[in-house]
Amino acid sequence: MAKIALGCEPVVGSLTPSKKREYRLTNRLQEGKRPLYAVVFNFIDSRYFNVFATVGGNRVTVYQCLDEGVIAVLQSYVDEDKDESFYTVSWACNIDGAPFVVAGGINGIMRVINASNEEIHKSFVGHGDSINEIRTQPLKPSLVISASKDESVRLWNVHTGICILIFAGAGGHRNEVLSVDFHPSDIYRIASCGMDNTVKIWSMKEFWTYVEKSFTWTDCPSKFPTKYVQFPVFIASVHSNYVDCNRWLGDFMLSKSVDNEIVLWEPKMKEQSPGEGTADILQKYPVPECDIWFIKFSCDFNYNAAAIGNREGKIYVWELQSSPPVLIARLSHAQSKSPVRQTAMSFDGSTILSCCEDGSIWRWDSIPPPS
Repeated sequence: MAKIALGCEPVVGSLTPSKKREYRLTNRLQEGKRPLYAVVFNFIDSRYFNVFATVGGNRVTVYQCLDEGVIAVLQSYVDEDKDESFYTVSWACNIDGAPFVVAGGINGIMRVINASNEEIHKSFVGHGDSINEIRTQPLKPSLVISASKDESVRLWNVHTGICILIFAGAGGHRNEVLSVDFHPSDIYRIASCGMDNTVKIWSMKEFWTYVEKSFTWTDCPSKFPTKYVQFPVFIASVHSNYVDCNRWLGDFMLSKSVDNEIVLWEPKMKEQSPGEGTADILQKYPVPECDIWFIKFSCDFNYNAAAIGNREGKIYVWELQSSPPVLIARLSHAQSKSPVRQTAMSFDGSTILSCCEDGSIWRWDSIPPPS
């Protein structure tokens, strides 16, 4: 278990907005009465950078952000099970480049929807409980990982429908896994976090032949020799409560719990002893009234900024790569009072979306600086 390094105090950002980038509210949609738990832009395919998906209840909806704040509905998929409640959605693609929307939730089934024909491409059954987050490998967008209440993380190939690896067992999570993320450049590495208050870093390096095999497998997917990865290469207890969102920032880690802040820290591993090392906490990004679990932050494509909502409907936009951290903007509106479950920043950060507990979607656009 990684120890917190002592002696170097983290740099805490000031909550005074810098006005580096001003945003204005350009649209508000009421999708329905059921809570919306996730919203995500498509960063996989440059043709669709302005397309985003939301999930809530048993519905997956695909929209497009147009000029002047307009949001157009492109597609809507309603699950056959009216009791399904989707918690997460991610963009992926087939090996021929067809865009996929992958959603999961309370039923523990992953639906892979082909957005080019609005049909279900595959359904993945394997998790023994609800799915809390799905993320896509940016370097190989046919690979997705899922984090589940069943205490496991699974790696899937959306093209062939194969469950390649299961990250669970002796060194795995001891409670619900709430969030998971692929490393941006090290294709073998993932990070997961959850209700056991830990963040775990895993390596797929010694199992990579199975990942490659999953692309050429022609037999029934259930006959694939799925492997268990039982031991992470690093475990950190940076937080003292549930950790519900983690994202890589290069080789550093951004993670949040229920204590009103996002923490940036560096995992320093001991090569000789897997699982051990130190977690060097570098910076803290305060987020007032962010003390309920299942609130997730998002970043633009280049990880220049992060946007996070709180339980009072406000959004904080932090510059990630400055020290001390700079609060770019604080977004609030008199009618936005419902908890923001997730935000989505557009490719360049010029648009910020939020999806809320009351079923609403809010769109904020940056105001160009006066020339």
